[in-house]
Amino acid sequence: MKITSTLACVMALAFALTGCASHVKATRTTNPPPAEAYSQFGRIEIQHVALAPEFRGQSPNETAAIKIDANLSKRLVNHLAQWNSRPDNGRKLVIEPVITNIRFIGVGVRIFTGPFSGSSGVVIQMKATDAGTGKVIDQAEFYQRSSAGAGFAIGVADNMMLTRMGELMGDYILHNFDAAVGGTTGATDELTQSQAQAAE
Repeated sequence: MKITSTLACVMALAFALTGCASHVKATRTTNPPPAEAYSQFGRIEIQHVALAPEFRGQSPNETAAIKIDANLSKRLVNHLAQWNSRPDNGRKLVIEPVITNIRFIGVGVRIFTGPFSGSSGVVIQMKATDAGTGKVIDQAEFYQRSSAGAGFAIGVADNMMLTRMGELMGDYILHNFDAAVGGTTGATDELTQSQAQAAE
């Protein structure tokens, strides 16, 4: 009886949250080029992926941030060591990735509710600052999602979303090292706030 009551509560919560990920939107599809190529800085520091204050203290969000950070680090660890072994020109670039919007469905909820939990989605704002002057060199945005239908995979698709996010950010940093070229946010037109507002 107790198990039945618990399952009913979880299902009720899932139905209440279904579709909420539609509010996790990017603001654009393309990031403009940074003010300078990252290679202009003799030292590059990439801080750990952080959560905006309103998303901290929630286990699924904290787990998601850790996994994205691990995937980003895995993508760049060798490159970062190489970049920071160059002659120091006195300039340092500090890169700060912050999760500004997220809805991550953990495996536990997926096991009980599958696709009824709705979609997972995450938006990260990544600021790159000249440590010496405080000038913002880049303000990139990244977006990834996992559809509600992927819930049948019992959390695999939700976790793959986190893997893709780390790789997306890592590839952006790599592409903007030698030349300031910008890059994709990972969102399509229908997954941006402007398109959602137009549809309303």
